[in-house]
Amino acid sequence: RRGEMAKPTQLINNEVFRAFATYAAIVLLKMMLMSLITAYFRLTRKAFVNPEDTASFGKGESAKKFLRTDPDVERARRVHLNDLENIVPFVGIGLLYALSGPELSTALLHFRIFTGARILHTFAYLIPLPQPGRGLSWAVGYAVTFSMAYNVLKTVWLV
Repeated sequence: RRGEMAKPTQLINNEVFRAFATYAAIVLLKMMLMSLITAYFRLTRKAFVNPEDTASFGKGESAKKFLRTDPDVERARRVHLNDLENIVPFVGIGLLYALSGPELSTALLHFRIFTGARILHTFAYLIPLPQPGRGLSWAVGYAVTFSMAYNVLKTVWLV
């Protein structure tokens, strides 16, 4: 009925919502993993941006050599930033899409392609694989999010 909020049990029983929750959790966990990968590279490369982070490696002038950038750390940071720029919109738009009543098979296609594209993008960025692999994986994920947004607007357009 119009004007009534869906009960949580109704959402949990909705197959499209459950699929969305599954794939959203996967890509959010992947994005969280990038924090750990960045920290790993910072520690193993001894490359820090804050003076207090170098305290374990020395004091005063001897610690200053650890205040530096490292190509591996920066690459991991760029992957994480790219995740933030793409996964956050996917989660918001994907939620709206899941609530707009799409067919399960179409929704699964959107969610699975996006998730696969983001995982491939991470490997293509970190290894690194030659272009256009990374660019294509980004474009596929972006197109999926755009497709979901288009479908939401097409379904709920009230103007």
